[in-house]
Amino acid sequence: MSIVAKETIEVIAQSIGISNLSEDVALTLAPDVEFRMRQIMQEAIKCMRHSKRTTLTTDDVDGALNLTNVEPIYGFASGGALQFKRAIGHRDLFYVDDKDIDFKDVIEAPLPKAPLDTAVICHWLAIEGVQPAIPENAPLEVIAPPSDGKIIEQNDGFPVDIKLPVKHVLSRELQLYFDKITDLTVRRSDSALFKEALVSLATDSGLHPLVPYFTYFIADEVARGFK
Repeated sequence: MSIVAKETIEVIAQSIGISNLSEDVALTLAPDVEFRMRQIMQEAIKCMRHSKRTTLTTDDVDGALNLTNVEPIYGFASGGALQFKRAIGHRDLFYVDDKDIDFKDVIEAPLPKAPLDTAVICHWLAIEGVQPAIPENAPLEVIAPPSDGKIIEQNDGFPVDIKLPVKHVLSRELQLYFDKITDLTVRRSDSALFKEALVSLATDSGLHPLVPYFTYFIADEVARGFK
């Protein structure tokens, strides 16, 4: 006994233009349709598990269709769960309610955000030793190895490496933040603002450019306290 009812086969046949399908043919096709559905869902579950997920998605079903050499389903991806409604007069027949959309509303709607799905794009890095000037390839002067900031001098006949100081530019906001924190620390303030500043120092990852400055400030204050 197939879980696919013969009425379902008849409805599918009518949707593709076959209106005179006999009942015996529908009963014969139902077990084969169930077998094909189980095969597709088993492959889709494999795709889901290989993707380290616990929720089956339409992409898993499309992947299963590709593995079984079946043409994938074309259409628009849905951002939420589909709302199925029961057909009147049919106990086991459901359909998706398609709403009428005004074409003017589609044109005037804001553009959606760019998709964040992982994608692979191929382009020529070089053709016969020549790098094509395309946006995917960075200019040669950009990818050239930077200078290590060292000057080699001769000292009594032996080369000496002198490392030049590194320029570090801070934004105006970080400078004001650093000045405010150091001022509150020197004044040993117990205000709520100082406590919030300590929480910010412990959790805000955007303050990493200030780490060497705070390190130098702490070392200077500790050395001054021992004097």
